Amino acid sequence: MPQTCDIEAIFRRHAQTVYRVCYSFMGNAADAEDATQATFMKLVDHPRQFASEQHEKAWLIVCASNLCKDTLKSASRTRVVAMPEQEPADTSASEPLDATLDAVLRLPEKYKDVVYLHYYEGLKTDEIARTLGEKPSTVRNRLRDARGLLRKALGGEA
Repeated sequence: MPQTCDIEAIFRRHAQTVYRVCYSFMGNAADAEDATQATFMKLVDHPRQFASEQHEKAWLIVCASNLCKDTLKSASRTRVVAMPEQEPADTSASEPLDATLDAVLRLPEKYKDVVYLHYYEGLKTDEIARTLGEKPSTVRNRLRDARGLLRKALGGEA
């Protein structure tokens, strides 16, 4: 019988990373928290052994990304419901999103993934390629294209 992984230790090591990945897709804290929980529940439901902490992290990032993509594509997310007229909640306590982060969140998914992994997680292009199952040259091209899109979005030269 294979030995089960220490899910609590994995959670402590990678919860913040998984949350940031989920937030980059979902765009708000509540949905990011739900997606983070669902990602770790996949590990609880189907425990697995990892070769290293990097392997754990890569698996969790890919799992969280796929879960968020599936959630965003689901029919229940695409239905539009009219909101009742009411006073907006006091948001003075919450931090406004940084313009750069906002621009990154608006990038198409294929660019958002590589930008997040490179700039926020500090992975090199070869590591990103292995994590996403892409060629290193594809990752480098996506990073270049994403930089161009971000320059335009942030008002810089193209």
